[in-house]
Amino acid sequence: MTRLRAAATTEPGRLRTLGAALAAALVLFGAVTAWQVTDRATAADAVVDRSQPLSAAAADLYRSLADADTTAARGFLPGGKEPRSIRLRYEKDIATASALLAEAAASTGTSQQEHTRIAALNKQLPVYTGLVEQARANNRQGLPLGGAYLRHASERMEKELLPTARALYDAETDRLGSDYRGAKSWPWAALTIGLLTLGALGWAQRRTYLRTNRVFNHGLLAATAASGVVLLWLAVGHGIARANLDDSYEHGARSLQVLNTARISSLQARGAETLTMVSRHDVLTDQGKDAYEERYGANMRDLFGDGTADARPGSLLDRARSLADGALGRDPVAKAVAEVKEWQRRHAAARAADDAGDYEGALARVTGEKGSTGEAFDQVDTALRRALDHEQDDFRSAADDGRSALTGLAVGAAVLALLGAAGAVLGIGRRLSEYR
Repeated sequence: MTRLRAAATTEPGRLRTLGAALAAALVLFGAVTAWQVTDRATAADAVVDRSQPLSAAAADLYRSLADADTTAARGFLPGGKEPRSIRLRYEKDIATASALLAEAAASTGTSQQEHTRIAALNKQLPVYTGLVEQARANNRQGLPLGGAYLRHASERMEKELLPTARALYDAETDRLGSDYRGAKSWPWAALTIGLLTLGALGWAQRRTYLRTNRVFNHGLLAATAASGVVLLWLAVGHGIARANLDDSYEHGARSLQVLNTARISSLQARGAETLTMVSRHDVLTDQGKDAYEERYGANMRDLFGDGTADARPGSLLDRARSLADGALGRDPVAKAVAEVKEWQRRHAAARAADDAGDYEGALARVTGEKGSTGEAFDQVDTALRRALDHEQDDFRSAADDGRSALTGLAVGAAVLALLGAAGAVLGIGRRLSEYR
């Protein structure tokens, strides 16, 4: 032990210690860089391939359920003869919801809470469809009990299925936010170790110069260059990845969330409008107002606002418009705004006819092929779908650019760090050979 301590106090001993320390620092720098970059690349992959698609699927599940409820109600309005197109649309919505539930069950991972929600939806959906079929059977026979069954089915949808589907959507959206945070967080540990390693290499070269009067030590110089390349690659690569991921969130994921919510609100407004005609004002609030008409108003306020001049600041369509990027993103939102204004105008005309006792006239204004609120709603839904498709493309492009910026960085950092460690050992070894 005494001999070891004595050896460490000699210049060769100090050089061996210095070489070992520099090599260890370089290996540590490479290992931490590879670990942190891999962690962020994995999170970026999750954003693109898992959490965002799952969030979109959960939104589609909610939309399919809401549209099924709206479509089922529309089938009752013409009387006992349900149009085939309405029936097919309802069946397509139920089939889509069932398929999305199956996909969600296979993709949610280990989250017990999400599995519980999916199980609840799988249990509640057949109950809902059974009530709708009972309503249809009674409606075909001209029995007023059909309307009661339909209202019961719609109540189940509103109070059980849709809140559960919304909770599932919120959970997937929260997971998306968590993956974004993981992908964008700066690799501070790697950056700090890299700066300290560069500082240590600079100090070692200065020490060598002061003792030998030689300006360059090729091994240490190579180690410094390798460390500098890794540090620069890490900072620039992660900076580019972060910028693109920020762009994919602001002009993609965030916009998609607002547009999905807007589409859902428009569906719920349409469903409430339809149920107002089915119930014929039999369902009232505690204040004696038509419950479905009140629900229509609440969803329309969320979607557009109270007035008819333009979307109210802070409303869903106003937020979607402000988040839209470029003409291809803004034009469908502007179309949706214009069609919602037309929808409100037609709805007011239908309400006026109904209040005046002209139920058939009001029904035509709600369900007719031309000039009805249903036609305006379909235009709104189509415009929002176009906007969603555009924002989905923007999200995918920017997010792919973000994760591509990290490609090869983990492996490259590890290889360069090992080469740097070898250079440091060889550089110190060359200095040690002068003492033999």
